[in-house]
This record gives sequence, C-alpha cells and structure tokens, in this order.
Amino acid sequence: MPAHIHLLLSIPPKYSVSSIMCCLKGKSSLMIFERYANLKYQFGNCHFWSIGYYVSTVGLNEAAVRKYIQDQEKEDILQDKLNVKEYHDPFKG
Repeated sequence: MPAHIHLLLSIPPKYSVSSIMCCLKGKSSLMIFERYANLKYQFGNCHFWSIGYYVSTVGLNEAAVRKYIQDQEKEDILQDKLNVKEYHDPFKG
C-alpha cells in the first residue's frame, strides 16, 4: 500500500513482537535506502518508518484476516481511481 503495510506473521513465542518489528523496520529501511539511494537525502536523519505499529493476535479467524489484507489492495486501487485529479483543462480544445 502507498501509505501503510499489512503483514500476517507467525512469530515463535521466544521472540517478542517489539524485537521482530525493530528488526523488520531496521533491515527493510537499510535495504530500501540501498536500492533507492535518493531517499536517504529526502529523509535525512529522520526515520523512514513511523515509530509505532499496530499488532493484533489472530486465532480462528486467520482466513478472514488474510482475505482482508488481500482485498485492501483492490480497495485502494478503486479509491485511487475515484480520486484522480484532472490535470488538463476540459474547456480548452
């Protein structure tokens, strides 16, 4: 998604959620800055990812959560099509 990421992860009990998130955010930002070097200059010393995150446990409704995540991309694409701005003047020939 352009503004956020959904993940469905299974984390072994010996790892804390905060340590996994720290690792994911840290390593992925390094990989992104390595691949897209211009972002380093755009963000400077600021953090690439936001400081917080949302976590919820999934039990018997894992299939519903998985479907929700998959459907989010379709919904975002539809929303983007509805919000398209017109960049040309419709009154000029």
